[in-house]
Amino acid sequence: MSKKAVEIEDLLELVSVTDPKISPDGKRAVFIETKMDEEENTYHSHVHHISLETGEATPWTYGKSRNSQPAWSADGRHIAFLSDRSGKNQLHVLPASGGEARAVTDFEKGVSSFRWSPCNKKIWVNALAQDGKTFTDAEPDEEEKKKPEPYRTKSMKYKMDGNGLVKQDFHRQIGVVDLETEKVEQLTEGPYHSSLEAISRDGTKLVYGSAKQQDQDFVFRQSLYMRNLETGEDTAIIEQDGYYGDAVFSFDDARLAFVGQSRIYENATHTELHVYDTAAQTTQCLTEGIDAPIGDYVVADHQQGAQAPGVVWTKDDHLYFQVSTEGDVRLYFASLDGAVYPASPEDEHVYGYDIAQDGSFALAAISDPVSPGELYKLAISTGERVALTSCNASYLEQTELIAPETVSHMTEDGFGVQGWLMKPKGYEPDSKYPLVVNIHGGPHAMYANTFVHEMQLLAANGYGVLYVNPRGSHGYGQHFVDAVRGDYGGGDYRDILGALDSVIEGNAWVDTERLGVTGGSYGGFMTNWIVSHTNRFKAAVTQRSICNWISFFGVSDIGYYFSEWQHGAAMDNVDKLWEHSPLKYAKDIETPLLILHSENDYRCPIEQAEQLFITLKSMRKETEFVRFPEADHNLSRTGKPNLRFARLQEIVEWMKRIQ
Repeated sequence: MSKKAVEIEDLLELVSVTDPKISPDGKRAVFIETKMDEEENTYHSHVHHISLETGEATPWTYGKSRNSQPAWSADGRHIAFLSDRSGKNQLHVLPASGGEARAVTDFEKGVSSFRWSPCNKKIWVNALAQDGKTFTDAEPDEEEKKKPEPYRTKSMKYKMDGNGLVKQDFHRQIGVVDLETEKVEQLTEGPYHSSLEAISRDGTKLVYGSAKQQDQDFVFRQSLYMRNLETGEDTAIIEQDGYYGDAVFSFDDARLAFVGQSRIYENATHTELHVYDTAAQTTQCLTEGIDAPIGDYVVADHQQGAQAPGVVWTKDDHLYFQVSTEGDVRLYFASLDGAVYPASPEDEHVYGYDIAQDGSFALAAISDPVSPGELYKLAISTGERVALTSCNASYLEQTELIAPETVSHMTEDGFGVQGWLMKPKGYEPDSKYPLVVNIHGGPHAMYANTFVHEMQLLAANGYGVLYVNPRGSHGYGQHFVDAVRGDYGGGDYRDILGALDSVIEGNAWVDTERLGVTGGSYGGFMTNWIVSHTNRFKAAVTQRSICNWISFFGVSDIGYYFSEWQHGAAMDNVDKLWEHSPLKYAKDIETPLLILHSENDYRCPIEQAEQLFITLKSMRKETEFVRFPEADHNLSRTGKPNLRFARLQEIVEWMKRIQ
């Protein structure tokens, strides 16, 4: 039986498997399954339990809700998780022996994260609270407000993509919930955010992240502090510009591991793994010898709410963590004596993991270009793996997926540019086919050996697909990821077109008269830049793009500092900003251009699309503009299902110009 081609509506069939957590005794685990709900036009995610001895899996939550962040109590008798079943994410506790989940918070703004106390009787929480008030103090009922109220701000950080206008007097604080009485005590306060990071195994110390400055507009840091819960005394663990977090204590509480990045290369700086000696109050970096960032920087569109710990300890003081390297996200091992090496193979994307306390095995959520992702048990000593879930097995049996081949290109200035080339469905060696170049956002992100529905969809519709990691992408060294800063539209542009030329030279099936290009965010900027600097593409789709860095400075939620980080220019140097703006070169655009943009995108606001569309129309260029209501910058990944379908349909239809 022949397999069917990938379709837009396949998103309804695909299951996202994420966030595995192993029980303290190593015999069980929980994880999250997420599916689209077409009727409700949303996503539902549920906690599932699996026996690591029998492989039997069962759902532990049900209904039309989103559940996330499952975590075992230290004694393994309960799990806690967040659920939006009441409208906001509240903390719930469920007996591991069976029974109903119980909501233990009813906070006005919900709960953002939590950590179990080792006593099993309390849970520490992170949540928004109004300055001078508690988590449970209610705001005036919105329905009771009969008239709109003006919004006042003194801060440049007054809006945020996905959240809209920020309530200036609300900050994330830390508290603790007594599970028996449900009484809540608030630990932190003040006009700055405090991030809950770790609780010591003996329950006497709490680690939190904070930027304790008053002028938050120019603070780009999260330092780490350790509070003695018995005395209230704070000790600074690391206090400098940069972002540090994902802290976790060793089993004997002698050390604290955490990840973070300095600001040497601003937001392009590699994330490192650090270990703090709690007695000596000294810190060492364990990953100085790795020229790749700690963590997962992959751009994809399938895994929903994927979460992974920054680092995990074992009882013998070994550490495990993710590294984004050369198109892979691999699990790495480190010991305190300096040994660091990979603990999982190449050519895949480890997007979630946990480690048994004795270090004998890992539980990992893994994807590759022809596997949407499942849960696997990995034997640490042998590398042997066993699949524990088969949520997407029937889909794979019925559907033809295209395995891409890895391609590479050496630039004139000595960079190696990696990418992937997918042949179109039904490929025959003696035929010619159109090709679409797809460019990722960031720019400090990366394409990888992972499943991307959008790429498969384009191939299924008869297009070859080329997607590459130009300079600015993570995974190829600090110099490579930093090389785009100050040079947008320079080396990165040459990297993409050079990779295309290399592919054309080695693949006679590519029809050079039928080339298309698309991309979102930074990829949208680059799409705009490409069509304003070459006419070799016959169709282009620009998504959530940037065309004018001058206006971007003032309208984006990150504009005023991102521009300085990436271009080395602010509003006192508009010539530099304009030089890198595709709008400056609009008169040279001859490629038919479709502009896709979300109405509620605060990262790359829709005025960017409006400027580009009106400018091109005024010049009698071939262009159309599609606006997506109730959508933000993450439309392609987490947007409402019907709008995600519509977006993909627009791309496929527009690219028919090159068929």
